[in-house]
Amino acid sequence: MNTLKSKEAFEEAKKYIPGGVNSPVRAFANVGTYPLFIEKANGSKIYDIDGNEYIDYVGSWGPMLLGHAFPPVVEAVRETALSSTSFGAPCIKETKLAECICRMANIDVVRMVNSGTEATMSAIRLARGYTGRKIIIKFEGCYHGHSDSLLIKAGSGALTFGSASSAGVVEELAKYTLVLPYNDFEAIENAFEKFGKDIAAVIIEPIAGNMGVVPPKDGFLLKIQELTRKNKSIFIVDEVMTGFRVSQNGASGLFKISPDIITFGKIIGGGLPVGAYGGKREIMEFISPTGPVYQAGTLSGNPLAMAAGLAQLTYLLDNPQIYTELEEKGSYLENGFKDAASAAGIDICLNRVGSMMSIFFTKERVTDFNTACSSDTEKFKKYFKAMLRCGIYLAPSQFEAVFLSAAHTKNDLDKTIEASFTAMKDLL
Repeated sequence: MNTLKSKEAFEEAKKYIPGGVNSPVRAFANVGTYPLFIEKANGSKIYDIDGNEYIDYVGSWGPMLLGHAFPPVVEAVRETALSSTSFGAPCIKETKLAECICRMANIDVVRMVNSGTEATMSAIRLARGYTGRKIIIKFEGCYHGHSDSLLIKAGSGALTFGSASSAGVVEELAKYTLVLPYNDFEAIENAFEKFGKDIAAVIIEPIAGNMGVVPPKDGFLLKIQELTRKNKSIFIVDEVMTGFRVSQNGASGLFKISPDIITFGKIIGGGLPVGAYGGKREIMEFISPTGPVYQAGTLSGNPLAMAAGLAQLTYLLDNPQIYTELEEKGSYLENGFKDAASAAGIDICLNRVGSMMSIFFTKERVTDFNTACSSDTEKFKKYFKAMLRCGIYLAPSQFEAVFLSAAHTKNDLDKTIEASFTAMKDLL
């Protein structure tokens, strides 16, 4: 497979863009090669500038639940762009999309922003402003964007506060973030026993997707909900990745929880830059202009993003059978991946929730960050490159998800499984 044009394009990009990319994982550094530069996409396929076709399981990192260039979304954007690409003033599509999100997620009100990072950052500020408290609890291996309060790694021992995981994040801020093990009931109970009256919020990915796909243990999310309510803290569920992907009501609906605040992104924009956070009215109305917590955005509620998101969510509301079909496709692909590994005698742990899954090259059951890190990343690199040679485009990191879309056909899945048999053999 010839990808020389992508290699040359990457070298050119590095002259003008830090590292040649505008988001780090795109650099393909985790898999020891250079990124492909994509020219176009349609349905389940993407095409690089060398003309190579790939079956895509990145889906722009999750938004493309209905496939690339989905006609109703494209048409909605085209029609809206003819009126203007931005107003900087309220438009009806903002209200319609907000109503749709509220109905699907079973929340009262929602505020539009421009990215998942902006949504989680704003939710944290709102939680602190509403409660008058400082401490935030997050979980090791969960990623909530790159705002300062959340770029924190675990402390050196049990119930010790975190330290900055990025240069530029001041330690004085890191000391207000407590990082706990994901899926650890005892750790969250101990944290509330010790710091309960000072905890502003707990934020969690309901299905972790940034250490690979790691589902919550039975009752774990409900335990957090119970503890936050008992201690008058805010329960924030980060559904930037899972929102309206794992079910028509998101992960919160799937696991029957009622968060105080939910953050959204990806699917609610149909592939355009967008984020949102919403929840209970009495909390959300603490935001300016109705409350004292300030948050603003010049392009928030951008009409193009609103049109794309509304077209996508409306389609999902009108076609609920998509989620049943995605579950069937996910199960089929999961079994195919397992069969390929078994045939080659390769140990894997495959975690899946609906249309999200991850293959970990480990004997261990992956339930948290430590067990995710037991995966053999060198094997993943070889597997990734072998799959790419077969025309299968996976996320270029062991610790990311495979995303299925409604556009993936059985033929796509069969080709992917066949490629996996070949790639697993290459690991021997």
